[in-house]
Amino acid sequence: MTIAFIDLQAQRLRLNGAIEAAVQDAVTGGAWVMGPQVKQFEEELAAFGQAKHALGCANGTDALILPLIAWGIRTGDAVFVPSFTFTATGEIVPWLGATPIFVDVDPDTYNMDPVKLEAAVAAVKAEGKLTPKVVIAVDLFGQPADYPAIKAVCDRHGMKLISDSAQGFGCTIEGDHPIKWADVTTASFFPAKPLGCYGDGGAVLTDDEDLAQEMDSLRVHGKVVAKDLKAGAAAFEHDPKYLAMRIGMNSRLDTIQAAILIEKLKVYPQEIEWRNRIAARYNELLAPHVTAVPRVPAGNVSNWAQYTIEHENRDGLAAHLKAQGVPTAVYYPIPLHLQPAYARFPQGAGGLPVTERLKDVVISLPMHADLDEATQDKVVAAVASFAG
Repeated sequence: MTIAFIDLQAQRLRLNGAIEAAVQDAVTGGAWVMGPQVKQFEEELAAFGQAKHALGCANGTDALILPLIAWGIRTGDAVFVPSFTFTATGEIVPWLGATPIFVDVDPDTYNMDPVKLEAAVAAVKAEGKLTPKVVIAVDLFGQPADYPAIKAVCDRHGMKLISDSAQGFGCTIEGDHPIKWADVTTASFFPAKPLGCYGDGGAVLTDDEDLAQEMDSLRVHGKVVAKDLKAGAAAFEHDPKYLAMRIGMNSRLDTIQAAILIEKLKVYPQEIEWRNRIAARYNELLAPHVTAVPRVPAGNVSNWAQYTIEHENRDGLAAHLKAQGVPTAVYYPIPLHLQPAYARFPQGAGGLPVTERLKDVVISLPMHADLDEATQDKVVAAVASFAG
């Protein structure tokens, strides 16, 4: 029996032709870029994510850069990001000439530590070379960052807050989505994500009408939008993209991907429940056999994009599981601040000791909404049989 790390085909089969029908409708409809399904998906996504506005875009990385461009982030600005994350979170900052400041994470949630963030901001201010402007908090492995505490830091220092929910879209704190605290929430619909399409895609969510229009303009080559006309621009009777009001980019969501996501969003709340049931069972069965199982603070709900444990002999366990036919993944073996492209950028006060410990002990096991108990038992038995 082959065990899938993430079984996307099981979900497709469970949906019983709904996705294939949606794709066919999009194909025959003929509006293959930013067609009517995109607008429908944006409305439904905003409702699900408790936001006033949602804008689809080409991928989760573009979703992160759009608000930074809209806010005018540039050289001399500091953007605070965790190092224990995928490259996309950090790479968009130097694109604009700004400086990423790497902040350590909480040892339990693996998300940005608000205390370390406060110290990092204070150190940047004391040095006086950079201006703190934005915090990008990552919902790593599916659970929300400590947004109430991080938002408080942002408010004290006049900074914007982005929730990078590429992995965690759908996570909540006491029933509230990150947009309650963040200026912008971003989502990735890369196929491996819990809410993934069959190619690439992303979205930005916000409650700010002016910001939403600005990002809408930016994602389509700086096109003219309603706020431009209100500000005194002459009426334009042609396709808005033929009047550029700002330097933009090309980051549109394909209609076919939106059609797929409409169908997947219908079942997403139920899938989050299934993922939480699977994770709880994993925790119960694996706790005696590993250094640590995932810990989610009371009142928080993770979407369990990954199920990640700690083991002091992580590499030995990975080899053992591979021999047993159990796939694993290591996120992230080299944190950003230790990678060649980012080593020149500053670290927060006190360094990143938690991040540097985690890189050697974390390992992710198979996790998806269709993981049955029999398969899960095989994964658990394989972990339990490791003698190292």
